[in-house]
Amino acid sequence: MFGDMMNMMGKLKETQKKIEETKNRLDSVIIDEKSSDGLISVSVTANRKIKAIDITESLLEDKDQLEDYLIITLNKALERAGQVNETELAAVAKEGMPNIPGMDLFK
Repeated sequence: MFGDMMNMMGKLKETQKKIEETKNRLDSVIIDEKSSDGLISVSVTANRKIKAIDITESLLEDKDQLEDYLIITLNKALERAGQVNETELAAVAKEGMPNIPGMDLFK
């Protein structure tokens, strides 16, 4: 039994390392999002960090419209980034979890 516990602990440490590696890799995964009319585009990492914003010149004339575009487009990009992030991290965590009866955390 003690050997099994040590094996599980080793597997958990290995999984933790893989999770950290995945988090680092997700910094280089770029999610691009554009407004429906293409007047604004944003790029974010899968770790939800904004990398770039491109705004069409005409939007600079209307502050309220620009703010609306930014909010909508950034929220869409961050939502997609969150989905990628969660999917990738869940896959790594599930792969590394020891098989403990009754602990079906990732179905």
